[in-house]
Amino acid sequence: MCGIAGLIHRGKSSNVGSELQLMLQALKHRGPDSTGYALYAENDGKNFIMRFKVGENVGEGSTSVNEDSSVYDKRKKLVDNMLGELGAKVIKEDRLTPYSFRYEMEFNDDLMEFSKKIESIESVEILSMGKSLELIKDLGDAAAVSERYGLGEVKGTHAIGHARMATESGVDIKSAHPFWGYPFSDVSVVHNGQLTNYWNNRRVLENKGMRFMSECDSELIAVYLAEKMRNGATLEEGMKDSLTGLDGVFTYFVATKDSLGMAKDTMAAKPLVLYESDDLVAMGSEEIAIRSILPQEIDTYDPFDGEVKVWQI
Repeated sequence: MCGIAGLIHRGKSSNVGSELQLMLQALKHRGPDSTGYALYAENDGKNFIMRFKVGENVGEGSTSVNEDSSVYDKRKKLVDNMLGELGAKVIKEDRLTPYSFRYEMEFNDDLMEFSKKIESIESVEILSMGKSLELIKDLGDAAAVSERYGLGEVKGTHAIGHARMATESGVDIKSAHPFWGYPFSDVSVVHNGQLTNYWNNRRVLENKGMRFMSECDSELIAVYLAEKMRNGATLEEGMKDSLTGLDGVFTYFVATKDSLGMAKDTMAAKPLVLYESDDLVAMGSEEIAIRSILPQEIDTYDPFDGEVKVWQI
């Protein structure tokens, strides 16, 4: 079933970490397995932020946590060595959980080659690269993930998020949303629905050199849009192409460093409620998500079938 939520403040920043948590927690009943946040935060824009993991969440009560921590440490050291070989300079590093890290770094070369090298290390996955994007996903509901990663105080302009019910792939971090729009910095995607031409599209895109890190059908949207943009399409053009290029039922949100977009398939089978004012756009799978941050009387509407919309900060 899954639940998706997104918001964009136009012309100002806000406490988007806290706001998105409230929206996703209101959608917990739609997806209790994992929660993901893509927050566009108030960073200085000088350096890249890389969020990555070196393993999976094995559970706080697991007896294998201490044993796995040594494996995590070895993989982290391999990442550090690879960064040195690639010429990336780490300015600041934070270990957020035994398996999850946030690095601030200087890097000026090709992101595609960079990402391939880092992810050639066993069990290492880059969750996001960007100068404003902070992508966090893990097992648990919105409140639990927010507390685990300290997201309540994150300020920024816009954000998208996902409450996942695992149906097409496993309950793990790599299958959780959002997905990074590899190899582009600051691009993220969340999706509610099911894609029926996943495997055919995946084979075509892999033959073109694109990368998949999971078997979750939703990842196809991020890779599909990345390939379109790689070949010169704008984000909005890629989204409009997806209405015919992707089969199935879907509503998805995509965010970049300065915009937020939504697309709804031509059957309009997956729900979406939208609120729009001069200062704020908020949307979610159910109106309860919007009401969690706007309890006052407001007007909302359902976008039409086959509709694509993009808003700028």
